[in-house]
Amino acid sequence: MLFALVLMLAIFVLIVLARSIRVVQQFETGIVFRLGRIQSNVRGPGLHLVAPMIDRMQKVNMQIVTMGVPAQEGITRDNVSVRVDAVVYFRVIDPIKAVVNVQNYLFAVSQVAQTSLRSVIGQSELDQLLSDRDALNAKLKNVIDEPTEGPWGIRIERVEIKDVALPEGMKRSMSRQAEAERERRARIITADGEFQASKRLAAAAKEMSSDPAALQLRLLQTVVEVAAEKNSTLVMPLPVEMLRFFDRMAPVAAQAAAAKEEKEEPEPVDEAIDESPAIESQVSVPGLSGLPAAADGADHAPTVQNPVWNPETP
Repeated sequence: MLFALVLMLAIFVLIVLARSIRVVQQFETGIVFRLGRIQSNVRGPGLHLVAPMIDRMQKVNMQIVTMGVPAQEGITRDNVSVRVDAVVYFRVIDPIKAVVNVQNYLFAVSQVAQTSLRSVIGQSELDQLLSDRDALNAKLKNVIDEPTEGPWGIRIERVEIKDVALPEGMKRSMSRQAEAERERRARIITADGEFQASKRLAAAAKEMSSDPAALQLRLLQTVVEVAAEKNSTLVMPLPVEMLRFFDRMAPVAAQAAAAKEEKEEPEPVDEAIDESPAIESQVSVPGLSGLPAAADGADHAPTVQNPVWNPETP
């Protein structure tokens, strides 16, 4: 009977010790409630004993909490509808206030961050949301930290805007604006380059004007550079003096060619043949002997009046 009583007493002591021992992690802080009243001294990391059935310890995480703020839709000051989401980094600096003054500080910080984000969107312009993120992050941090650090014992360490979603029409307008801006810069750079090149070319022309051979050498160098590609037809400009030289030489060459043709042409031969038979100076006609015939080239031949032919005449 005594052994059983001792055994029961030992078990009771072990249960009391088990309920009295509390272990606080390095990243935590323990707050002790004694009969419902909070104790001013907080328990740090390590092993602690509390009175069973009287004290109750609540542990508070002192690490930095990363909380994502859901995307909030709003209209900026320049009447552009956007959708913005952010990330809030905070930690507990006063565990007593975080436990006593607010029921659930995680949910409370989330709601404050969402309402503050919508407020900042309405007070900002689209260009600020897109380009001036640092100023907006600092402003959003101050807005969220104001109602949380003093009353709740929670310090906002950092706020970052993650993304700004724009309507498709606004994206196209912004892309056209950026394209026009890039084109304007390109034209300015091109015009500046042409202006500088013209000045250099004018100076080079002034130097070449003193020596005409330099211009010819530059022309030949340009021809060599163009001909290296072998993929285009090269048109060579000729100096005006060369064309004038050809004009002066053209009449001389024509006269020389005409003289050469005259030398090579054979002498003309009179191939006309007199088809008429040669007429003898004396024409022997039976019965008409002794009559002179008309010579070639005579004005007229002698005429015979009423000749009588006798066939019996020898």
